[in-house]
Amino acid sequence: MQIKLLDDSAIYNPVTSALRALVMDAVQQANSGHPGMPLGMTEIAEVVWRRNLRHNPANPNWVNRDRFVLSNGHGSMLLYALLHLTGYDLPIEELKNFRQMGSKTPGHPEVHYTPGVDTTTGPLGQGIANAVGFALAEQMLAAQFNRPGHNVVDHRTYVFLGDGCLMEGISHEACSLAGTWKLGKLTAYYDDNGISIDGQVSGWFTDDTKKRFEAYGWQVIGPIDGHNAAELQKATEEAKADGSRPTLVICRTTIGKGAPTKAGTSDSHGSPLGATEIDGVRKAIGWEHAPFVVPADIYAQWDARKAGAAAEAAWNDAFAAYAKAFPELAAELKRRLSGELPESFTKAATAFETAALARTDSVATRKASQQSIEGLAGSLPELLGGSADLAGSNLTHWSGTVEYLPGVANANYINYGVREFAEVAIANGISLHGGFIPYTSTFLVFSDYCRSAIRMAALMGARQIMVFTHDSIGVGEDGPTHQPIEHTASLRLIPNLNVWRPCDPAETAIAWISAIERKDGPSTLSLTRQNLAVVTRDASHSAKIRRGGYVVSEAVGGAHKAVLIASGSEVGMALAAQKQLAEAGIPVRVVSMPCTRLFDLQDAAYRAEVLGGDVPRVAMEAGVTDGWYKYIGGKGCVIGLDRFGESGPGNTLFKHFGFTPEKVVEAVKGLI
Repeated sequence: MQIKLLDDSAIYNPVTSALRALVMDAVQQANSGHPGMPLGMTEIAEVVWRRNLRHNPANPNWVNRDRFVLSNGHGSMLLYALLHLTGYDLPIEELKNFRQMGSKTPGHPEVHYTPGVDTTTGPLGQGIANAVGFALAEQMLAAQFNRPGHNVVDHRTYVFLGDGCLMEGISHEACSLAGTWKLGKLTAYYDDNGISIDGQVSGWFTDDTKKRFEAYGWQVIGPIDGHNAAELQKATEEAKADGSRPTLVICRTTIGKGAPTKAGTSDSHGSPLGATEIDGVRKAIGWEHAPFVVPADIYAQWDARKAGAAAEAAWNDAFAAYAKAFPELAAELKRRLSGELPESFTKAATAFETAALARTDSVATRKASQQSIEGLAGSLPELLGGSADLAGSNLTHWSGTVEYLPGVANANYINYGVREFAEVAIANGISLHGGFIPYTSTFLVFSDYCRSAIRMAALMGARQIMVFTHDSIGVGEDGPTHQPIEHTASLRLIPNLNVWRPCDPAETAIAWISAIERKDGPSTLSLTRQNLAVVTRDASHSAKIRRGGYVVSEAVGGAHKAVLIASGSEVGMALAAQKQLAEAGIPVRVVSMPCTRLFDLQDAAYRAEVLGGDVPRVAMEAGVTDGWYKYIGGKGCVIGLDRFGESGPGNTLFKHFGFTPEKVVEAVKGLI
């Protein structure tokens, strides 16, 4: 049969009915999932995906595609159905295997896993923050590379979000910045259905969302009927017409739309509808086909492959013209979007690392970090810095810093304000977009605020660097509220996260270089406020530091009788204790462990050799002790801090809590 493109006046249409049917059938077959939001946002999805989204299903990674973020990621089946219908490599068998082990349709969308998914979502609020990062990256790249008549960076970011996203505090942090940054190519559709897991949100969410977003500097449209395609299309066109403000479209919807008894209730939110309810939906929407059956003519109306191929081909022609007019700019843009580092960086990094290994001056590692940025950033234009209102303490500025404001074309630094959570989540979006390697910063103790975004960075393999300074009781007088005790150890528990705690300029330089070179995940740097003791080095340490743990000082005066293991500021303490023990006729080896994850990835023979065999081992770090027991074996001990700190000068606190060479000497003598 012939079906018209879409009848905007119809409540239900075969085109949208196909989307609803696939969602409820997949959730029912999995006996798990969230059908309510997808059924309620179906018309919104049709308007965005069939009428406005510029994408190419045959090439999900086309660089100038529009980005789409399902911030309310529990409704993942809506996205999978859209990807399937529009022609992505997501066959019907994958929808039938929704939420099953090994399928391409996991419970929440996962980037790099399902073709067409631009970011991993599920923890509410982080998707909209990622979207702000996408839109900011597009705006900054466009300012840097577009030229009159050549808009080669020109795409939009669309976001779906719900009450839960807006209740999460990160949505305030991120959306406030989006308004300040005038992200005119960001459009968010708020699924205003009044329902969350616990029922009617009127008992706990009474914000005036419209006024809230207007106060941020957004264009706010609505409330409109979220089931009326004509109103939705008109709102989308208004959003596109305003190039200086992000847009929030408030869409009044019914959760579980079409379900006879569960529509409009929390019963449809997070559980399959059930066979009886699904039969009722089928009757309500006029869908007579068996589960997972979509007629060919409806597939044809959803299919975006031809339009997508044409859009990408047109862009390729435009880019070819751009490359002819501006060959150097075109080559640089292609390089940056590919993620490959420039040759100039390799040369600069080699020279800087060589110089760092030869240094003999005593500095805080936060200062050594700033010196690393100074030595590397000039050869790496994609390095995009930022701080949560602590640049003067984190030392993340360098001589070439240009702070971002809308219209500043050559900006390379973002002032995030006091917004630690949004800072890292936005940087995740920037990283996933491509064209930049972002670094962010705050005090280590405040990594708690952004931990969920750090975890998401690791899960997604996002290439970003997090600079965390003031890494221990060495913070001093600010006291226990600002003295991280458990934070470095806690970050080490996150899979795929390289946690660096360097002890001097050489380790700091190599930590920075390694973090920049890393393509498969994020890195953090835990850095001191206080100056640290000088470590004597030679060129052989370069490769060893990259292995995460290595012998920084071999025993003198015979075979080692014990091994001292330390990171960061405690390496100097271990070296001082080594000297005292040597004077007492007890030769010991000192191992520096700047990145435990990388050390743990080394082969067993290397790890055993570094840890020195069957001898007592003493590990030391100004933080909780639990993570170090795996390195000391049955004959060792850990010198650490399993309680909160105190307010006082840093040196006084180290002595008070037993972080002295004498304490290490005492421990070794008690073990051998």
